[in-house]
Amino acid sequence: MTMATRAVLYALLKHPAEEHYGLQIADAADLPGGTIYPILIRLEQCGWLESRWEEIDISVEGRPKRRYYRLSEKGAQAAPLALAKADGRKRRRSLVLRPGGGEA
Repeated sequence: MTMATRAVLYALLKHPAEEHYGLQIADAADLPGGTIYPILIRLEQCGWLESRWEEIDISVEGRPKRRYYRLSEKGAQAAPLALAKADGRKRRRSLVLRPGGGEA
């Protein structure tokens, strides 16, 4: 799992029941907007996210419609486990052993 994917999941898990549009997620994950959309698509394809287009009158709002994302039930259960596993692997890889078997 990439660092960017983990950042997106952590951002979504801060408020798992709420809907967020892409740039809100990008800000919360501290990532550029264009970086998160492929991640959101992959997470939705694997069933971890649900999304919907907002229903607005574009001429009244003066902006494009937003796509809102929310963790699905499956994602809300699986994401914390996957993050813990990914974080554990990262910690194990970052251990540097000293000669004689001790940690640095």
